Amino acid sequence: MKILLVGNGGREHALLWKLHRDRPSARFFITRGNGGTDAFATPVSLDPADVRGVAQWADTEGMGLVVVGPEVPLAEGLVDALAQRRVPTFGPTQAAAELEASKAFSKDLMQAARVPTAGYRVFQDIAQAEAYIREQGAPIVVKASGLAAGKGAIVCETEEEAIRAARRMLQAHDFGTAGLQVVIEERMRGEELSVFALTDGRDVLVMPASQDHKRIGEGDTGPNTGGMGAYLPVSIATPELMETIQETILLPTLDEMRRRKRPFRGLLYAGVMLTDAGPRVVEFNCRFGDPETQAVLPLLDSSLLDPVIEIARGGSIRGGRLDWDQGAAVTTVLAAEGYPGDYEKGKPIAIPPGIEGDPRTLVFHAGTARDSGRLVTAGGRVLAVTGVGGTIDEAARHSRQGAEQVQFEGRYFRNDIGWRELERVG
Repeated sequence: MKILLVGNGGREHALLWKLHRDRPSARFFITRGNGGTDAFATPVSLDPADVRGVAQWADTEGMGLVVVGPEVPLAEGLVDALAQRRVPTFGPTQAAAELEASKAFSKDLMQAARVPTAGYRVFQDIAQAEAYIREQGAPIVVKASGLAAGKGAIVCETEEEAIRAARRMLQAHDFGTAGLQVVIEERMRGEELSVFALTDGRDVLVMPASQDHKRIGEGDTGPNTGGMGAYLPVSIATPELMETIQETILLPTLDEMRRRKRPFRGLLYAGVMLTDAGPRVVEFNCRFGDPETQAVLPLLDSSLLDPVIEIARGGSIRGGRLDWDQGAAVTTVLAAEGYPGDYEKGKPIAIPPGIEGDPRTLVFHAGTARDSGRLVTAGGRVLAVTGVGGTIDEAARHSRQGAEQVQFEGRYFRNDIGWRELERVG
């Protein structure tokens, strides 16, 4: 069987690692790849966002399965292009991917489906947006409706800060076309969970909740990033809470998508805020999250490939199940100096062989590349070191120890991934 992974980041490396474990006899390919994926897959010189090129290549080369990692190819219609060529593909169609590609669409859908979320209004006119901000007061959240690489949501503590954010989007166009429409919503308070669910459009296989660390600084301080680490299990994500999330968020969303003739097949990712009023949706994504995937998949004992193939082929996952290791996983992201702002590339990376040979640690590559045989930095988030263990404390220790041993100039990582859970469990 030939399998193509679309994307070349840390999430795709983790997916590749798991799918290869599930079926080592398969031949794996990946678009461009990074400094770590060549251990499992043959790189293909295609831009993941090149819908036509990827679809044509996958068809010509006889791929039995395509797994789409990033959101942009999904929003651009890659699944639709592959479906026209009858190539089985895991991921939602362009119409279904609007659940992530348009926050305005997503909020309206949640309102129609009575899925709990923050109160909001959608604007294209700056004067109307400013008037609404003055009316609502602060703190308040201003979001670019379109895809903004994880940087389109700005939590504003004052009205003036919110107005500046809205002007950046609607007047200065700092977020490009993503900010031509803005969603302004109430600020929710509580802890946030990342909930992944494999879905055939009707039924779901829900994965254990994880928790991401978005802020660059320890103690969750400083600017937002794409994610500096993640961990699971999260003790407050009780079986009862997860059942509530499934019944009040995931299934009603899928029902409404079908009602709108946009059935959602693939991976539905709900960012859920645990408020005093119960779980409420922060946003939906239409693909695996990064870096949560690097923490979640190492604890999946059963096959990921089997349900992925079933969904890609248009089948049903009803009656299926996922089996999980009862331990813990903690992922620490190693970032380049300057991230999430400007940073340099091309810094040599040294990974001691003992780390990758240790069953308690896994190193997933994200912003890495090979330059004349040398491993070098090629992005803001460079690597993720996942530690696994019987407890959060043990997994966090393995993750930190592994991160400390990896060396490159300007390397930065947080030492406190999982701190909330460690405080809870002592």
